[in-house]
Amino acid sequence: MDASGRRRGVLGAVLGGVLLAGLCTGQASQRRPTGWGVGPGGPGPAGARDDPGVVGVVVVDDEALVRSCLRAVLDAAEGVEVLACATGVDAAGVVAASRPEVVLLDVRMPVVDGLAVLPQLVALPQPPAVAMLTSFDADEHVQEALARGAAGFLLKDTPPEQLVASVLALAAGAVVLSPGAAGALLVRRGAGSAGAQAQVASLTVREREVLALLGQGLSNAEVGRRLGMRSSTAKDHVSAVLGKLGVTSRVQAALVARQAGLDDGWSGVG
Repeated sequence: MDASGRRRGVLGAVLGGVLLAGLCTGQASQRRPTGWGVGPGGPGPAGARDDPGVVGVVVVDDEALVRSCLRAVLDAAEGVEVLACATGVDAAGVVAASRPEVVLLDVRMPVVDGLAVLPQLVALPQPPAVAMLTSFDADEHVQEALARGAAGFLLKDTPPEQLVASVLALAAGAVVLSPGAAGALLVRRGAGSAGAQAQVASLTVREREVLALLGQGLSNAEVGRRLGMRSSTAKDHVSAVLGKLGVTSRVQAALVARQAGLDDGWSGVG
């Protein structure tokens, strides 16, 4: 099957899953006030929030069908609110205006792709957790996107309930990867294992425990619960680990953990 055929198949899978769940029938729109939203997903004031305790999401994709279906899935879920949809061209401005907790960002877009948009998003004063969207389970851009600050990699045909769970996990600070993306990282583990083990050698026993849990994709709160400490204490340990490893994000620290063999697996879909 050629690339266009695969893409049509993925779009069909997304739409089919949404239709089966009854989510493309206007249910989601009934939960939102008239004029709500910004960007190609709908006109209205930027960053309007029905409930500040709900996780705000921006969907960035060049396909209107994908944007609409992902929005329908998330709008129908409790605890999640799609603030806007955008293409790669206007993504940075829409995200800056909306201030979401999570961005779902398509990797492959024809004018401005996700890898070009990603650095702009992670450089924002209050950067969101960014999960890259892909049609291919073993996308070759996994390593590059995570190194640039992405917090996860998700398939566009992820089942609705798993997509919602992944968004909530991302908002909590977890790393979320599709099984194929995790497998792609495992294949590359050997190449950087020696350097990663040298980095880990500078950590204390407690810091190695924290790093191992980061390698599993856990949030600060989950690290704290696992190690019997407050979330604020876990956050301090995570900051110390990042500093000693010379990395700028918990995702990059998680990659070091994987390369050093400290992790037991990633959280996420699958």
